[in-house]
Amino acid sequence: MSKNIGEIENYFSKVGVAVLHATQEVKIGDKIVIKGSTTDFEMTIESMQIDRVDVESISAGTKVGLKVPERVIKGDLVYKA
Repeated sequence: MSKNIGEIENYFSKVGVAVLHATQEVKIGDKIVIKGSTTDFEMTIESMQIDRVDVESISAGTKVGLKVPERVIKGDLVYKA
């Protein structure tokens, strides 16, 4: 696992979307690992949105919605895989 790229700030279970507060650039196609006390899975980013608008990439300091395949928890850390 490589460097930390952000932290989960919120999770919306009805739509399976996590809010990532990024500390590094993130883009569609990146492989990431989400880790926490009960969370540990790898995924490829296929969809990112800011205010319900699709985006291809974000820069450090941005908050973005990510479609995630599993439940995540506020405070889970996100790494580049």
